[in-house]
Amino acid sequence: MSDSPGPTPPSERIVSLDALRGVAVLGILVINVRVFSMPETTLLNPTVFGDFSGANYWAWLVGHVLAEQKFITLFSALFGAGIVLFIESKERKGQPAMPLHYRRTLWLIVIGLAHAYLLWYGDILVAYGFCGLALVFAHDWEPRALAGLAAVFLLVTPLLEVFAGLTVGGEAIASQWQPAESVLRAEVETYRSGWIAQLDHRVPTAFERQTVGFLGGTFWRVGGTVLLGMALYKWGVLTGERSSALYRRLVAGGLVGVAVVLAGVQYIEANDWSADAALFWRQFNYVGSLLVAGGYVGVVTLYARRRPDGPATRAFAAVGRTAFTNYLLQTVVATAVFYGHGLGLFGSVSRVEALGMVVAFWAIEVALSVLWLRRYRFGPVEWLWRTLTYGERQPMRYPDAD
Repeated sequence: MSDSPGPTPPSERIVSLDALRGVAVLGILVINVRVFSMPETTLLNPTVFGDFSGANYWAWLVGHVLAEQKFITLFSALFGAGIVLFIESKERKGQPAMPLHYRRTLWLIVIGLAHAYLLWYGDILVAYGFCGLALVFAHDWEPRALAGLAAVFLLVTPLLEVFAGLTVGGEAIASQWQPAESVLRAEVETYRSGWIAQLDHRVPTAFERQTVGFLGGTFWRVGGTVLLGMALYKWGVLTGERSSALYRRLVAGGLVGVAVVLAGVQYIEANDWSADAALFWRQFNYVGSLLVAGGYVGVVTLYARRRPDGPATRAFAAVGRTAFTNYLLQTVVATAVFYGHGLGLFGSVSRVEALGMVVAFWAIEVALSVLWLRRYRFGPVEWLWRTLTYGERQPMRYPDAD
């Protein structure tokens, strides 16, 4: 183990952890592309915009069952694991771990704010930064205590939504569930316009997500998953240290999660996609996504254990080592394709076409990540983040690179 004061060298990275991060950042694009290409309310109620029949329905269903909330859950858990890993690494090297953590997290928030207000309101980095500041106090807790607090956090949103469904009913989310046609048309027109015009929607939407939306929902779901990630890291689950039997049980749990999500789809369709059923429908995916995310941990870890140097493991790990860069690159490319300052395809691409674009971009991301890391230690945004964190320029190229 290196005692150098800088970042962890590639030779000491945990391959399965990087592979999991790579799978997560690739997977979240399946859902993010819906918000890049269509009005944001389609993420809540997919029936309000675009063709929702035939192949487009199946494209939505596959994404809903296998991706929606699943990969962001995995990504959030890995962020929590990263907090503990970072602090432990700095303490082991005799460095000021907490000041470095705060500096690192504040720069993450700065980058996230730029991402949210300049490019895309759906940014998750600011929420991660806020959770990283608010929850770091628990980094040295025992895993059982971390998991207990995580459970409390994760119960807040479903309990509030079920209570609202029982007392207020569909009126609690009626305006979001079925917005006026004029509202949808206005959003389409906005994002087919130039960058300046987009600010009319992006700025207030990003601000709402980072204030009321964060305190009312995101903090509890993301914060709970971050805490759970800390616990799973300490238990050795996310680092591939547990028995194969445990990971097989996680896979089995993932299959149960798929069944739960499918049951939710049957429920909302039986209720004709009504607002009165919406708050109850959301709970099926909320619970199921935790199980499916665990299933992905099991599948990836078992494969990485069997084929640690296999092409798929190395490819996913390369994407994971450059996850920050890839996450932002997804936004740059997607907004250039869908927004008016680029090709202006917002609101005119079907779900099947959007999913096809995702698959094509996956191939590009994997290839670029693998090729980049043959020459460089970090992704470009990772390098910038590390340089800002440590207050000194970090070595970018390998010593023997041309």
